This record gives sequence, C-alpha cells and structure tokens, in this order.
Amino acid sequence: QVQLAESGGGLVQAGGSLRLSCLVSGRPFSFSSYAMGWFRQAPGKEREFVAAIGSRNSAIYTGSLEGRFTISRDLAKNTVDLQMTSLKPEDTAVYYCAFRFGRPVSAKNEYNYWGQGTQVTVSS
Repeated sequence: QVQLAESGGGLVQAGGSLRLSCLVSGRPFSFSSYAMGWFRQAPGKEREFVAAIGSRNSAIYTGSLEGRFTISRDLAKNTVDLQMTSLKPEDTAVYYCAFRFGRPVSAKNEYNYWGQGTQVTVSS
C-alpha cells in the first residue's frame, strides 16, 4: 500500500505563489520508477490534470498551466512538489497528488493511489 500526504495549501492573493508538497510513503519500492501527478478539483467541477513527473524527471503539464506551475521531485525525500506562481482566482481548488505505476500520464483513472488533498484559495 502507498500513502500520499499533501501539504502547503492555503490562502494567497492573486499574483502570489504557493508550493505544494506530496510525501510518498508505504510499501518498499523504487520511488524513481513510478510516476506522480498533481490534479485539482474546483467546486462543482470535475477533477482535472495539472502536471505529472516520471523517472528521469520527464514532466508533462496541462497546456494552460505550463509556465506558471512547475513540478519537481526529490528522490532522497520521497517528495513531489508543485510550485505555483502568478496565481489567479480560477486556480482555487483542492489539489491532489496521485501515484501510478509506469510513465506520467494525464488521465486520472490511470492513477492507483491518491492523497486526501490540500485546499488552495486565491483571493482577488
């Protein structure tokens, strides 16, 4: 079993920045051989893909967020971070990290494990 725990959410003004972190723990595995993703879900909307990163730090992003959001991973700490800059009110959502076996993909149903989520609120 794999456990994921997000942190770093909060309230920020438009134009500000936040850094989310996801700690991966649980069964022994080679952390570098799995992919991690970040998704978000705004009230009344579907959960949507934000970014994902695989082995060798190959990363993919949803097109509209690339340039403002950056995903990274720390193999020594077993964490995956999402640096968010130039935040907008429409970025307000619960942000979830997710884990899958294999390469990074954008489809949420391809991820095997999920965290509980962390709230990000951007005020105008």
